[in-house]
Amino acid sequence: MSEAVAQLNETLLAMLQSETFVLLNTVDAESGGPTSTAISWIYAVSPSIVRLAVDHRSRLVNNMKVNPLVTITVFGEGTVHAINGRAAVRQDPLADVPFKMCCFDVEIEAVRNALFYGAHLESAPKYAKVYDARAAEKLDGQVFTAMQKA
Repeated sequence: MSEAVAQLNETLLAMLQSETFVLLNTVDAESGGPTSTAISWIYAVSPSIVRLAVDHRSRLVNNMKVNPLVTITVFGEGTVHAINGRAAVRQDPLADVPFKMCCFDVEIEAVRNALFYGAHLESAPKYAKVYDARAAEKLDGQVFTAMQKA
């Protein structure tokens, strides 16, 4: 692990301004234990703020409202980054999307290289959407546009 910085570098900022997926780690509101969920509705507003949208049916919404401490795990630049911060509701519900979502801003407190010593990530994980591609593209467009306006 390397020393932490308090904001995204240019490469991470660019990566988080286009479609990617990350692991969102929260504290479970019921058990108090850690949780980890893959999400793709994430957008870097600035080097110090990351915005994300979460479906209200997800436990993540209550988790972040009860305990705002989060870690966002990003795979890229040949490594694994851990972004630590505090989530705060930006807009609830998120406007102009077809179902109830909550939009959070995460104020970045630290960005660390989380890959073990001596390792290099040869490729970032890839995913494929397995439902209607046009519907996915339309929904993603609506959500990202709403997130940018929030």
